[in-house]
Amino acid sequence: MSLELQALRGIIIPFIGTALGAACVFFMQKALHSSVQRILTGFAAGVMVAASIWSLLIPAMEQAGHMGKWSFVPAVSGFWLGILFLLLLDRIIPHLHRDCDKPEGPRVKLKRTTMLVLAVTLHNIPEGMAVGVLFAGWLSGGEAITMSGALALSIGIAIQNFPEGAIISMPLYSEGMGKGKAFLYGTLSGIVEPVAAALTIVLSPIILPVLPYLLSFAAGAMVYVVVEELIPEMSAGEHSNIGTLSFALGFTVMLALDVALG
Repeated sequence: MSLELQALRGIIIPFIGTALGAACVFFMQKALHSSVQRILTGFAAGVMVAASIWSLLIPAMEQAGHMGKWSFVPAVSGFWLGILFLLLLDRIIPHLHRDCDKPEGPRVKLKRTTMLVLAVTLHNIPEGMAVGVLFAGWLSGGEAITMSGALALSIGIAIQNFPEGAIISMPLYSEGMGKGKAFLYGTLSGIVEPVAAALTIVLSPIILPVLPYLLSFAAGAMVYVVVEELIPEMSAGEHSNIGTLSFALGFTVMLALDVALG
C-alpha cells in the first residue's frame, strides 16, 4: 500500500467515529441523559488535551530541536496563533452551543438545528488540521513524527468523535427531526475533519518548513475548544464529579494510545 493511501485511510478514521456516533439515533429511543452527555463531553475534552500535548506540542518542540534552548518558540507562538484563530472563527461563524438559547457570532436567520451543527463543525476544524499536519509530517519523513503516532491521534479523535456524533443526532431527533435526517446532520458535522486534513496534506510542500508552528497551532485551536466549550458543558448544572472523572479517563486513554502506538 502506498504511503499516500495509508495517509488517506488515516484521515478518514475520525470521520468514521463521528458517523458511528450519529448512528446511535437508530438504536436509542430517548435523548441522552444530562449525566451521560457530561461523561461523553468530559471524555472528549480529556482526549483533546492529551492529544494537544503528546501528539502536537511535544513533536513541535522536537521538530525545532535545532534551535536549542529556543525550541519552545514555535510551540508558544503557534499555540497562540491557534487560540486567536479559533477566537476569530467564534466571532464570524454563527453557531449555537448545546443547552444554550442564545446563538453566538453574527446575527443570521438560521434554524436551531443548523446552528447546533455549525457549533460542532467549528471545533472539528482544528481536529482535522491536527491529523493532516501529523500525516503531512510523516509523509515528509520527519524523524519526530511516525505513522504510529499519526494513527494514534486519528484513533483518539475518532474515539472522542463517537460521543460527539451522538450528542448531535440524538437531540435533533428528540426535537422532532426524523432519524435519517438526524443521522445525516450528525454525520455531516464531522465531514470537515477529513476535508481539512486532506487540504493540509495537499499543501504539505508549503507547510513543511513551518511544521513546528502548525503542530502547535492545531494544539492551541484544540485547547481553545476544550476551554471555551467542552469544559463548561461537562460542568454545567448541578455540581458533579462525573465530568472531571470522565475527563481524566479520556486524558489517560489518549496518553496510553500515543505512547503505545507512537
